[in-house]
Amino acid sequence: MLRIAGLTDLPGRLSQRCGPRLALVLATLLLLPTLTACQPRRPPGVLIVATKSRLDSLDPAAASRVGIMQVLSALGDPLYAIAPDGRIEPRLATALPQLSPDGRRARIRLRQDVLFHDGTRFDAEAMAFSLRRFMAIGTLGFQLSDRVRAVRVTGSHELELELKQPFSPLPRLLSAIFLTPVSPTAYRAYRDKPLADRFVGTGPYQVSFFSPQQQRLSPWPRYWGTRPRNGGLSLVTLSNSTALFGALRSGEVDLLLSSGLEIDHQRALHRDAQAGRLREAIGPALEIGFLSLLSDQPPLNSALLRQAIAHSLDRRTLSERASLGIRVPLRQLVPPSLPGSAADLWPAYNPQRARQLFRQAGYCQGKRFSLPLTFRSDIPTDRLLALTWQAQLRRDLGDCISLEPTGMESTTAYDQLGKGALVMFFYDWSADYPDAENFLVPLLSCEQSRGNRCLKGNSALSGSFWSAPGLDAQLQQSSQLTGAPRLALLRAIQRRAAAATPYLPVWLTAPVAWARPQLSPPRFDGSGRVLLGELQRRDARREARP
Repeated sequence: MLRIAGLTDLPGRLSQRCGPRLALVLATLLLLPTLTACQPRRPPGVLIVATKSRLDSLDPAAASRVGIMQVLSALGDPLYAIAPDGRIEPRLATALPQLSPDGRRARIRLRQDVLFHDGTRFDAEAMAFSLRRFMAIGTLGFQLSDRVRAVRVTGSHELELELKQPFSPLPRLLSAIFLTPVSPTAYRAYRDKPLADRFVGTGPYQVSFFSPQQQRLSPWPRYWGTRPRNGGLSLVTLSNSTALFGALRSGEVDLLLSSGLEIDHQRALHRDAQAGRLREAIGPALEIGFLSLLSDQPPLNSALLRQAIAHSLDRRTLSERASLGIRVPLRQLVPPSLPGSAADLWPAYNPQRARQLFRQAGYCQGKRFSLPLTFRSDIPTDRLLALTWQAQLRRDLGDCISLEPTGMESTTAYDQLGKGALVMFFYDWSADYPDAENFLVPLLSCEQSRGNRCLKGNSALSGSFWSAPGLDAQLQQSSQLTGAPRLALLRAIQRRAAAATPYLPVWLTAPVAWARPQLSPPRFDGSGRVLLGELQRRDARREARP
């Protein structure tokens, strides 16, 4: 099942004492209770973190977007975590899963010194309750239920997962923050329905206030692990990029996350950081932007035409002009930081080779190929990409191909994508947990196919409708192997996809955070989330709680 990451709006409000220029910039904001003046009054040590991601729920069962994942990482603990250097570290688990000889049973030992925010004890029964609840009602419940047949308690602090088949990326899946446990006592009445406005977990912070526009987090005094270095967090959402940009520059917020921030604002903040006016941190690049080509219907059922289009794509120009160089050109489906990624497999920009292929297909000699491109009209960068590519093709191959871009609102486009209504569509994908499997399976797997056509499955949902004999079996096998054999098979799968070009990777996006210079340098974990508990004012370290 393909998950499309989206952007949502969240209003805010600032005091009139900020001056006319800032007041004009922030005139669109409706509510931001914590920011009541140009120098906000707040308890010592409390930090204000701003983003554009609206939170309608704090329930892990409802989690599917970047914003809630970031907040949950401060409120809850996963069984395992991905360290900044990519290592898998036990968190609520004490060691990596112990697998049975056939690989179908995974036994996990749990910590014994953990309490939930309501004071009840974390144990195997609580973890089992949370996993079963997530499988039953979770938005991303398929991530677990597709792989786990049963969850069993085998000891007071020992859990066993019965797998439907061996699954080697299991620790990485169990690092997903949406699998963080919740208190069975607090959620007893919500076993089969979400609890939106509060969260009772095991993490370093607890919720002291919640609204879709603002969340206040206080350090949990009985936390089992390292205590936060700050006196609390106020997470606020502003409704547009201009408001976010202005609030950070004016000092109204301490930390700003890049999600939802327009490219020109990101570049300006990057320059501020280079000049020493801000602190900048870049997380692991785990989001790809790509083109999906409808490969089972004319005209793009022609592999020759798909190859010609692939060679006509000038990624560097698109990156420089549409993303101001912030997004890195990409010629692979799996981000380079993940094991199993295969660098530069997709055809490189080569207009001479593209012209040869277009001629073989019957174009360039008084006949131009008209190629429709649908882009998301509510995302400014997508429009820039479409217009830039249109101009580049007109310059390089104007007698062979004409790009015909059309904007469509995101929700409508996603609805049409799996119906085979879009000949070529540009969008992005970020995995639910950092593993190559979670990039390849959502784009390439197919439940029912005929030849090279996917009739039912993820490949159809993602808009390409492409498959190949034996490909799905290779994908399943890759999730059962470990070590060098798995990496080799993952690369072989990517070579097959690159040769057929049902998708064209365009660029790679990394999360960025900017902090005021008074803050300690922010850091990201290996899953692309800011380590909020490490944030601390450099000039007020005595304010931080021990």
